[in-house]
Amino acid sequence: MRSADEKLILREFLVYKIYNLFTPMSFRVRLLRINYNDTRGKIKRYTQYGFLIEDVDDVAKRNNCREVEKQVFRTETTDRQQTTLVAIFQYMIGNTDWAVPNYHNVKLMRPVTDTISFPYTVPYDFDFCGMVDAPYAIPIEELNIKSVRERLYRGYSRTLPEIETTLTLFREKSEAVKKLVLSFELLPERDRKEILDYLDGFYKTIESKSLVQKVFIDDARTN
Repeated sequence: MRSADEKLILREFLVYKIYNLFTPMSFRVRLLRINYNDTRGKIKRYTQYGFLIEDVDDVAKRNNCREVEKQVFRTETTDRQQTTLVAIFQYMIGNTDWAVPNYHNVKLMRPVTDTISFPYTVPYDFDFCGMVDAPYAIPIEELNIKSVRERLYRGYSRTLPEIETTLTLFREKSEAVKKLVLSFELLPERDRKEILDYLDGFYKTIESKSLVQKVFIDDARTN
């Protein structure tokens, strides 16, 4: 039986793997089985899952990019299409714990051949998302949501064609996402079902024209 802490690690690992399905501009992860030994002999040896995250320079190199650091960007001065993808994915997994201006849980990169283009946004650190549902994850008060399980879109205003272009990718990947979750047998079946039920709420939203209009356009951020 998996411990509660171990299941949180596996859930977050799965978030990374799901995002890999949508774009190569994402962090790859590698699962580990780690043995812990207390050199003072006070804690019994134990084994737990963990994962390694790809170095940002390697992500950039794979995408023929270079990391951008120590420059101030507003969300709307990053690559528009990629940031729309990021914002919708964050909504999908129920994550509001990210922000571009202070590089909070995102990295920025731009093509090595272009030093002035708007940078691409690459998210990481998903433990505060609703799909992971960590007991310590609490949304900030200003967002007016009671739980991280309650989705709130943090993307900026887009046209309906822009939103639909990105949502088409999510619809196309729906079966791959489902297959990935179902096949992740390190998580108990009950957890996998719970994750699929949570993600199904997102897919029901994007199949409704009125909800797409409300969530991603009418209620989108303007500042």
